[in-house]
Amino acid sequence: MTLLITVFAAVAATLVWYNTTSDMKLGFLALMYWGASLMWLVDAVAEYIEIGAEYFTPAPSDMLNDAYLGLSVAALGLVIWLVALLIKDPKGKIRALLKSNSKQQ
Repeated sequence: MTLLITVFAAVAATLVWYNTTSDMKLGFLALMYWGASLMWLVDAVAEYIEIGAEYFTPAPSDMLNDAYLGLSVAALGLVIWLVALLIKDPKGKIRALLKSNSKQQ
C-alpha cells in the first residue's frame, strides 16, 4: 500500500511538473516521491524474497497500517517541499514582505 500511494503521488507530481512552466520547484517534489517509490519497491522485493507468496495476502490491519504510512510519507514530502519552497522563495514574496515590515518599523 505504501508503494502504491507513493507511486500515485510521484506520477501526479510528475504530471503537474511536466504540464506547468512555474518555478515552484515541482521537480524537487516529484524527485522526492520517485525516491520514496524506489525505496518502497526495494522494500517490497526484499519482503517478497523473505516471505514468498504470503506477501500478496496481507492481513487487513497490515494494509491499514501501510496505508497510514503511505499517506504519512506523502504528507511529509509535501511539508518538506513547502519548507524548501519557502526557503528558496522563487517569486520573492516573502523577501518583499520582510522588507516592507522592516521599513514600517
